[in-house]
Amino acid sequence: MLELSNITAGYERGKPVVRDMSLAVARGEAVGLLGTSGCGKSTLARVAALLHRPDAGTVVIDGTPVAGHRHRVPRALRTTVGFVFHAPRLSADPALRLRDLIAEPLKASGRRIEIRERVDELAHAVGLGGDLLTRDIREVGDAQLQRAFLARALVLRPRLLICDEMTALMDAETTADLIATVRNYRHATGASLLAVGDDPALLATWCDRTVTWDAPRAHDE
Repeated sequence: MLELSNITAGYERGKPVVRDMSLAVARGEAVGLLGTSGCGKSTLARVAALLHRPDAGTVVIDGTPVAGHRHRVPRALRTTVGFVFHAPRLSADPALRLRDLIAEPLKASGRRIEIRERVDELAHAVGLGGDLLTRDIREVGDAQLQRAFLARALVLRPRLLICDEMTALMDAETTADLIATVRNYRHATGASLLAVGDDPALLATWCDRTVTWDAPRAHDE
């Protein structure tokens, strides 16, 4: 499903934060990527999600080599991947209502006919009451916003879900709810999962195996 081979990536020329990293996630598999803060695992997750172009190495999604990133990737391939950010409040227009936040990928894909039904379905799945959908990002707490971002990541029914420290800022109840939602989605669809985090016990509860970051490479536990 996902193959990252010899990835080197960074944000400044000549200063990579990821060096020669390889990682694979099989179809239907849930893999945890474990590492300390600042090791580069979030950068690797963004490369895997086609949001950041690596300086070197190859990305293969569903057997297709990927060139470019973001809108330079064909829509059919780009929408194969859903991504949940570590800090959702920094990742969207604060004036957006939660309903519009969740619906944005559907609108961009041209699937307008199913928007209300799909948004309501996912809001229920992640535990967002209908009244919350009318509030904008500034009017909801972090836990409610992360629930909405998970719904947004699932709205196009991705075959690969990437969660970048999705529960790091969440309380225990929200963490349990988010993980349960991901499990239910994977059970229903057979989707693959790459979950990034720094808590080995938590990753073990929702992943089939864990890969420990061991810069510049990683090894399976």
